[in-house]
Amino acid sequence: MERKLHTIDATGQAIGRLATNIATILRGKNKVTYRPHLDEGDCVVVINADKVKITGKKLQQKKYYRVSQYPGGLKETTLEELMAKKPGDALKKAVKQMLPNTKLRPGMLKRLIIK
Repeated sequence: MERKLHTIDATGQAIGRLATNIATILRGKNKVTYRPHLDEGDCVVVINADKVKITGKKLQQKKYYRVSQYPGGLKETTLEELMAKKPGDALKKAVKQMLPNTKLRPGMLKRLIIK
């Protein structure tokens, strides 16, 4: 199996539609030989991830949660704070949630390179 390298420019693209296209390539659904139980996807390099288009009021209203496993340890971050610190992480989280939650997902995410 030979994996191709796809380069995607994120300038001006909506984050959800971009994540959908990336997840399709990582999963291998754009190939004729697609089989859901095998990881036959290609590699994806995303450039200009900080210039992605965010529509509506998502910058202020979208929240990401994480738990420290201590009482009262629920932390929340808005999309605006996440884009200020690490703009590629918002796109990576969107792609991760669009991939299947199986043993194949970590291998697919390793082939996603965000610059």
